[in-house]
Amino acid sequence: MIKSVDLVILARWVLPVIPKNTVLEHHAVVVHQGVIVDICPASEVMERFIAHETVHLTEHVLMPGLINLHTHAAMSLMRGLADDVSLMPWLEKHIWPAEQMFVSQQFVYDGTLLACAEMLSGGVTTFSDMYFFPEASIQAATQIGMRAHIGLVVLEFATNYANDAAMYLEKGTAVRDAYKTQPRITFSFAPHAPYTVSDATLSNISTLAEQLDLSIHTHMHETVHEVETSKAHHGLNPLTRFANLGLLGTRLTLAHCIHVSDSDMQLMADYGCHIAHCPTSNLKLASGIAPIAECAKLGINIGIGTDGAASNNRLDMFAEMRLAALLAKGQSGDATAISAHQALEMATINGAKALGLESQIGSIELGKQADLIAVNMADMVSQPCYDPISHLVYVVSRENVTHTWVDGTLRYYKPESSTGVSGQGLFSEVEPSTLSHIAQQWHHKLSAVSSRRQA
Repeated sequence: MIKSVDLVILARWVLPVIPKNTVLEHHAVVVHQGVIVDICPASEVMERFIAHETVHLTEHVLMPGLINLHTHAAMSLMRGLADDVSLMPWLEKHIWPAEQMFVSQQFVYDGTLLACAEMLSGGVTTFSDMYFFPEASIQAATQIGMRAHIGLVVLEFATNYANDAAMYLEKGTAVRDAYKTQPRITFSFAPHAPYTVSDATLSNISTLAEQLDLSIHTHMHETVHEVETSKAHHGLNPLTRFANLGLLGTRLTLAHCIHVSDSDMQLMADYGCHIAHCPTSNLKLASGIAPIAECAKLGINIGIGTDGAASNNRLDMFAEMRLAALLAKGQSGDATAISAHQALEMATINGAKALGLESQIGSIELGKQADLIAVNMADMVSQPCYDPISHLVYVVSRENVTHTWVDGTLRYYKPESSTGVSGQGLFSEVEPSTLSHIAQQWHHKLSAVSSRRQA
């Protein structure tokens, strides 16, 4: 019996991620009501299904949407505001003062909308965020149609968003309660870092996370200064301090994890913690190179994040995949460390595991949500193509993304002209001219302040 479905996508290659190292040639993915209902040879699909829409991708890889496991989306408005500065001066002299002057509900909404557009156009369908005014982030992600994991930020000091840790927690849990049934939105507690949150607050977060069944997302061991300061103030490094407070476990995602010892890595492995690896930001702030190959050997689940555009300066997961694989090889002296498929897993299914969403997203499997992207392999620089998995990590870029679906709905599309050259990308819910206007408005405001500070 022929079944009626919403969407059939026929592709030159389908890369499901699970099973490992699998590439299906000339296959189709069948989607109905936002869910993947079949994966079959292209030659069979028309005999089994009648589709409301059929998409032919003759020279493309169809793969799961990428998952950005660590970012501060609204900081896209600070892209290039303070470059070539190490982490603490970057924060204390540039970023925190700018945030004090400008961060608001509107700032976060506009910045997050810009970031979502950038990520969608680069094949990112889900992002794990950590920033102020989370309701504004939710509204922006919902408008453009992305999947967002919202970190409810907690600090001890006052910002434009809240006055103290108790207020951050109160506001964060209120947002979670208001939006917990919102499609495509999930939550975590996001204590900013060990050096900005007290023991008492961390213990409170641990209890609340258990009660509300929320994950926890924080920066960890990002700089030598962070580790040394913790030892001086607490007699422990930050990770051990978290362990003593009962925070380590499978609900915890740790961003960066650069300056970790063998015992630190074993501790993360023993407790089942997740790492959000941010290779570009780590290099740009001169924080160091995380020992990802060693962490992977211990079985630690490692996802990939871009960090914010203020410290990257791109929300480009293709660039992050390539750099993650290359840095691991160079640092370890082992060319087999972090293969192309491992890097791809980090950007897809591993990120889903860290967010507790592996049953829904991160791979092309029956019953999962149809968060899918198409990557064009027809360009001259992509030829010849012996191995699509290798090409996705080492050859192509985010500019090769032509389609991005979230829950089976096309959210981004890059049309081709009659000459075969890709034109400007189009978003289903936002006009590119609107995004340009937003960026120009905020650039005018922030550049004036940046110029005065530099003078």
